[in-house]
Amino acid sequence: MCNFTETENGTELNMKNTGYALVFGSVTILGLPLNVVSLWILLRRHSLTSPNAVFMVHLAFSDLLLVISLPMRAYFYATGTWPLSPMACIWITMLFRNNVRSSSIFITFICVDRLLAVVYPLRSRHIRTPSNAWKSAAFVWLVVIVVNIPESVGLSRFLNRYNGSACFEFRCHMRSPQSYFQAVLVSIMLAINVVCTALVSWTLHRQLSDSVRINNKVNVMLIFVMNLMMFAVFFLPASLALLFESWRPAFTALICLASVNCCLDPLLYYFSFDGFWRRKEEVDTSLPRQQLNTVQTEFA
Repeated sequence: MCNFTETENGTELNMKNTGYALVFGSVTILGLPLNVVSLWILLRRHSLTSPNAVFMVHLAFSDLLLVISLPMRAYFYATGTWPLSPMACIWITMLFRNNVRSSSIFITFICVDRLLAVVYPLRSRHIRTPSNAWKSAAFVWLVVIVVNIPESVGLSRFLNRYNGSACFEFRCHMRSPQSYFQAVLVSIMLAINVVCTALVSWTLHRQLSDSVRINNKVNVMLIFVMNLMMFAVFFLPASLALLFESWRPAFTALICLASVNCCLDPLLYYFSFDGFWRRKEEVDTSLPRQQLNTVQTEFA
């Protein structure tokens, strides 16, 4: 049987819940315009003509879904009540978990795409196509939805045994198969990002021509470092908290922290925007320069 009693006194608990409400409210206020504008720019200005743009559109869409779910979380922690149905609580919870899962995959796709652009710019062109990117993105969303079905059923059974005050506090339903899936998924995606970062760093250091400007190299590595930070700070702690008993008192705080990722993803778009513009405008038919230009134009 679950126990929802808290070790903090009422004042401490109220202060924590107020803090959670402020974080979720602040992320909503900041994240909503950032992601709406980012999505508009990606769709309007870049026309989904590169796999990187496709993945970033889906990443921005995932973040936007998370942002629109946060006002109700803020309301819940501010008032201590849940005015909607248990199913609404479940789907808002799913929007958060889907964001962690889908964002970790799309960020990894972006990372792998950048790796191929640096290490194999010519040989990977038949792989790095918008068509393949759309197929990959569709597969990601399909997997996410399939995982949602049994997870939603389990959370529904849990909520039927407890009143509305248990919304978002699924501490007795944390070690589900889907929770293990999320922790393993995020860990695997992090490992892929670490390998990609190491390979790109080695390539930039050892193989690129001296004519590549240092600013370009910095921009390249910033993308990879930002990706690693997303995993280490936002995705992994919240995912592991689903599994480890000792982490559960900090679970809601880690959820707050994880929600901030949707405000930082636009930085990833920013460091790629100039590359998108130049890639469209600059055409070089000289084969000896083509490999170098691929890296320069995509990461400038």
